[in-house]
Amino acid sequence: MRILIKNGHVIDPAAKVDSRQDLLIENGHVAAAGPGAGAAESSAEQVIDAEGKVVCPGFIDIHMHEDPVMSDGTIDAYSEHSIFPCMLRMGVTTAVAGNCGENKYHPADYLDLADRDGVPVNLAMLAGHEYFRYQAGCPDNYAHATKAQKAEMAREIEKSLERGCVGVSYGIRYVPGMDIQELLETAVGAAKSGKLVAAHIRDDAEFVFDAAREFLDAGLHLGVPMEVSHIGSMAGFGQMEAFLRLIDSYRLLEPRIGCDCYPYAAFSTNLGSATYDEGWRERYHCGYDVVELAEGKYKGRRCTKEIFDETRRDFPECMTICYVMRQEEVDLAYSHPGVMVGSDGTLSTGQGHPRASGAFPRVLSRYVGGGKLSLYDAIERMTAMPAKQLGLSGKGSLSVGKDADIVIFDPEKIRDTASFEDPLSPPRGIDWVFVNGVAAAKDGKMIFDRAGRSVRT
Repeated sequence: MRILIKNGHVIDPAAKVDSRQDLLIENGHVAAAGPGAGAAESSAEQVIDAEGKVVCPGFIDIHMHEDPVMSDGTIDAYSEHSIFPCMLRMGVTTAVAGNCGENKYHPADYLDLADRDGVPVNLAMLAGHEYFRYQAGCPDNYAHATKAQKAEMAREIEKSLERGCVGVSYGIRYVPGMDIQELLETAVGAAKSGKLVAAHIRDDAEFVFDAAREFLDAGLHLGVPMEVSHIGSMAGFGQMEAFLRLIDSYRLLEPRIGCDCYPYAAFSTNLGSATYDEGWRERYHCGYDVVELAEGKYKGRRCTKEIFDETRRDFPECMTICYVMRQEEVDLAYSHPGVMVGSDGTLSTGQGHPRASGAFPRVLSRYVGGGKLSLYDAIERMTAMPAKQLGLSGKGSLSVGKDADIVIFDPEKIRDTASFEDPLSPPRGIDWVFVNGVAAAKDGKMIFDRAGRSVRT
C-alpha cells in the first residue's frame, strides 16, 4: 500500500532533519521523501495531511517489561490489560523487553512467538540473567551460583544472543547473591558479539555511586556497550548531579555508555523484591506510608507496618508504587544530553505504574511543553539515541529505505492522561502510529494489533 504523509513538520534527528517535508510509505519502508514523495500523491492509496503536526520516527522504548506467555503458547499481548497496546498508543513502535534480568519466557523463543503471531509493536529482547540463573538450578536470589551453574548460564545466554537477542540484562539489585564475577563470567557472549549489557545496579540513594562503579568497571573489563537502567529511581534522592558527573567520567573511557530515565517521581516494583529488604526505610528516610499497593485486597491503600508485613508475607508479587524520588532530580537527569527516555513499563493484570501508558507523551508535554527540552532534543532521546545504542540500523530514522515506523502528533495537544489510579488511560494528541508501514493506532485507539515483528541483531 502506498501512503503519502504530506505537509508535516518532519523531525528526524538521525538524519539531522527538522523541516516541513512529505513522506511516501510503501511496502513497509520509507519509499520517498521531499518533492519526490509529494509527486506521488496521485498514485497514493491513502493521503494524510499532517499540516500543523509533527511527523517523526516511531519511539523506541529501551527499557520495558514484556507480557507473559499464556498456557496456550501465545503472548498475552492483545487484551486491554496488556502492556504492548499501551506502548503502541503512546507512540512506541519498538519495545525492548527483558530488562532488569527478568524474562517471562525464554527470550529467543519469545521473539519466535512474536514473529509467528504478530504483536502490536516491534519487539527486541534482552536475555535476562535472573531467568537463566533460575533455569541453571539456582532459584535462590540470595545464594551464590556454583561454577557449573555460571557456566550453564553463560552458554544459554550466548545462545540467545546468537538467536537475535540485542543484549543481556542484569537485575543486580534483585539478586543479592550474585557477585560481579558472576556478571563477568555470564556476559562473555556479549563480549564476543559486542552486544549491550544493561543493568539495574546493586543499590540506590546514597549507595548508588559504589553500585555504578561496580557495574561500569565490569563493563569496561568486558569491552561492551553498557546501559544504566532507570537512573531516576537510582539517583533521584539528591545524588543526581554527582551521579551524572560520575557517568561522564566513565564515558570519557567508553563512550558507549547510556542511561535511561522515566519522567515520574515514584518507582514501582514487587513488594517481595530485595528493594524492600530490611533497611529500606532507613535508606529512603521514610515511613511505610510511602508505599501504595497497586493490586490485591489493599489496592490503592498506602501501607501501614501491618499491611506491609501481611502483604509481603502472603502476596510478595504484589505490585507497589513507592513515592520517594524527588521530581527535581528526575528533571535534572533529562537536562543531561546522554539520558534517553525509557518507560520501565510493567503491568500486572492491568495494574501498575502510569509510566507504562504515559512516559513518552509525558516527556513531550512536561519537558518540551514546559520549556525544559527542545522538541528536537526530546525526539532524539526517543528515537536516534536508543537506535544507535542498540545497533538497530533500520529503526529510529525516516531516511529513505528505513522501516516505516512513524508517529504523527500535535505538539500543542499531546499529553499523558495515565494516572496512578488509572494506569491504562491512553494519551491525547497522537493522531497516527504506523508500525512497519501499517496504520496500527489512530487517535489513541489501536486499529491493528499484529503489525509488529521481532527485531534481532
